[in-house]
Amino acid sequence: MFTDLYEIREEVGKGAFSVVKKCVSRKTKQEFAVKIITTSKLTKRDFEKLEREARVCQKLRHKNIVRLHETFDQGGCHYMLFDLITGGELFEDIVTREYYSEREASRCIQQILEAVQFCHKNDVVHRDLKPENLLLDSKRPNAAIKLADFGLAIESQGNKAEHFGFAGTPGYLSPEVIKKEKYNKPVDLWAVGVILYILLVGYPPFWEEDAKAMYEIIKEGKYSYPSPEWDTVSREVKQLIDSMLQVDPSKRITAVEALRHPWICNREKVANAVHRQETVDCIRKFNARRKMRAAVTAVKLSNIFGRDSESTKRSNDSNSQNQNSSSEEVKLEIKSEPKSEGESDVEEEKLLKREVEKAFDSLQEAIQSRNFDIFKKYVSKDVTSFDPAVSVLVKDLEYHKFNLSDTSRTRTTVTNKLVKILTKKSAITTCVVLQQRLRDGNPETQQYCETRAWTKTGGVWKNCHIHRS
Repeated sequence: MFTDLYEIREEVGKGAFSVVKKCVSRKTKQEFAVKIITTSKLTKRDFEKLEREARVCQKLRHKNIVRLHETFDQGGCHYMLFDLITGGELFEDIVTREYYSEREASRCIQQILEAVQFCHKNDVVHRDLKPENLLLDSKRPNAAIKLADFGLAIESQGNKAEHFGFAGTPGYLSPEVIKKEKYNKPVDLWAVGVILYILLVGYPPFWEEDAKAMYEIIKEGKYSYPSPEWDTVSREVKQLIDSMLQVDPSKRITAVEALRHPWICNREKVANAVHRQETVDCIRKFNARRKMRAAVTAVKLSNIFGRDSESTKRSNDSNSQNQNSSSEEVKLEIKSEPKSEGESDVEEEKLLKREVEKAFDSLQEAIQSRNFDIFKKYVSKDVTSFDPAVSVLVKDLEYHKFNLSDTSRTRTTVTNKLVKILTKKSAITTCVVLQQRLRDGNPETQQYCETRAWTKTGGVWKNCHIHRS
């Protein structure tokens, strides 16, 4: 029995039908992370995916891959015992560094490639390589990068391309996946190319707000190296990116070949060592945008799951092992609700926007007056929050109650307010917040971008997620 062997402790992450908690071996006192899946809510297909994930993970014993130690079934739950990863996301760590160069990016990509090469050697294709799945073993300097989340991984028959289905995260999908062609290991190298591009300048090579438009430029392999940010990047790494972002998978570089590239194996002579502050600043903005997109998707899914639970209770657990991520990236495409051409629908959207704006303004008044009773009328009791000052995902109202109890004189100015209606019962607000306060007689100023996700429950708009960056 799992609970006979391990003591379960605090929660460190959560999925749609799973929770990740810290646990300690009763015998050795070693700490682990346990992913607990409620099996009563799973379909036959979900069980098959779970078995495949466990089978894949147990094959992979590598210093740059999060290790699955063992699995248990007990009391309607499935337990997966993983390494406890405490360093958070690689991309979140980069923005805290005093020094970050092309040479540092080379060290990062080498570890990622070594993990991918080991997967491919064992005929495993990850299929969902992206920043959210690149973790750091610990908070120590130069901590090892760990590849996580094998929920979409597949087992291949050597290098034979097959129809494995449409899977992954939009900005990192390869042309052959989008075209619904047969594919294999090269899809991972395409994703590594996208990640490498971002590591160097802080934005992706392919990006459009509309997914279909983005898929078109990915299929054609349309990307560039614009000035001035790419002017200081070495020619060799551009060649490496080009070899990874080959539209034809048969011409795409392999992980083994990439590890032999001069920019990787001879970085001290080839890769530039100049600090890239603009890249760090852009990665910080990139992190904020992807967290916001995850929050938007989470709100949409909460409505989808809410409707489904009334009838079929269908499961769509994303099986994330990103134990310290501020929010979970959902690996499916959510299509927007169709918009009507009628004026009545336009008026309805305007009305919904006014409702959300009113709730937003009332919430801001409660924050200004430090009135927790009014504050909780417009905030969900299980609200989640991510604040860089805390660096973890915080759940429930107690955190906000504590903040509102701060008696220091504070002046808050909100600008650039924007309301976006997602569905009739979900919305997003974004704004820039400037806080000026006197603390112990000393003036302090803080400015941040704030995104709030809203859901309409019982006729009232309530804030269910907050992200600051």
